[in-house]
Amino acid sequence: MAERDALWCTVVGVGADGWRGLSATARQAVGSADVVLGSSRQLRLLDDTVTARRVEWPSPLLPALPGLLDEHRHLRLAVLASGDPMFFGIGSALVSLLGPERVRVLPTLSSVSLACARLGWPVQDVEVVSVVGRPLATLHPAVQPGRRVLVLAAEPHLAGAVCALLVERGFGPSAVTVLTRLGGPDERVVSGVAQEWAGTDHDPLTIVAIECRAGAGAVLLARSPGLPDEAFEHDGQITKWEVRAMVLAALMPVPGRLLWDVGAGSGSVGIEWMRSHPACRAVAVEPREDRRSRISRNAEQLGVPALRVVAGRAPEALAGLPAPDAVFIGGGITEGGVVEACMAALAPGGRLVANAVTVESEATLAGWHAKVGGTLTRIGIQRAGPVGGFTGWRPAMPVTQWSWWEERG
Repeated sequence: MAERDALWCTVVGVGADGWRGLSATARQAVGSADVVLGSSRQLRLLDDTVTARRVEWPSPLLPALPGLLDEHRHLRLAVLASGDPMFFGIGSALVSLLGPERVRVLPTLSSVSLACARLGWPVQDVEVVSVVGRPLATLHPAVQPGRRVLVLAAEPHLAGAVCALLVERGFGPSAVTVLTRLGGPDERVVSGVAQEWAGTDHDPLTIVAIECRAGAGAVLLARSPGLPDEAFEHDGQITKWEVRAMVLAALMPVPGRLLWDVGAGSGSVGIEWMRSHPACRAVAVEPREDRRSRISRNAEQLGVPALRVVAGRAPEALAGLPAPDAVFIGGGITEGGVVEACMAALAPGGRLVANAVTVESEATLAGWHAKVGGTLTRIGIQRAGPVGGFTGWRPAMPVTQWSWWEERG
């Protein structure tokens, strides 16, 4: 992309009230531009006094954006965005491409601020989930008793789909409010209860507000590690919930970090890693096709459909994957080259955790511990069960866990 002078692009947030709702500064920025970029809906909101050439966004937008900017590099550019351009908007993409010194952002009230104002909800206490271009299953982790959630939508059937999801999870009593065209002359607010929702269509650009209320059959899925094993579809190849909680604690999920779940089985570790924070990412590597299908279904049902599932056996299947910040080896620890490949791929400061339940795999972990250090832990779990007419302890197979971390450069 060609070099540009500083501050050549102005991004103007536009509300549903259009031109009349813009500040004098925003109007001046649009009025003095040579070219105005925006959606067809946004361009129609401009006043007739705007003489700049109007260019409608291409579809798909993001792949075409660098070329579009380069095409207009010698012109004064104004870009129209909905509400706050830095909140799930085009502003962040432009800053990423051009740098903050070349982009001026003039926001107006976001739809979230307007929705909270209408509902009387403190903005800082609300969780926001965007399903614009994302699967509705992304909403699952946010559905928790007593929580208030705002769902950003771009489909006319979304409110009905949200209510169906809530009912399926046992949150049918939840209060649901659909807010459309916020801030405009035709603003509309409709409220109801999820289990009684009529399912009528609405304006595509909508916020669906949820006050989560758990019914008698509600499925509660905590975001902290250690979901019950029954929350996952599996064939027995699953890191049990007590051990899984310890694995996640050793891996230390940090927002924005990437995990490799090697020999993923049911995908439970990668799924819980991603549930810990919306910015956490994971790759599940699994050689068996039936298990890969289960992993994808589990990821969908538990609200992390973006989990990437890779077919193949380590270490060959690891080639070409993005470098991880953490690795869990749940299967294949005795395969030659697996540990070496995972350690070599780790980013500085990264962590590797591996579990073993057999004598052979335990010996492999002990060998690595002797060679490079780290922490070696044996985990013993006992569960109470019937012994005749009494209750006794039944031990599960002990698990040996090796944790190792790369020193930062």
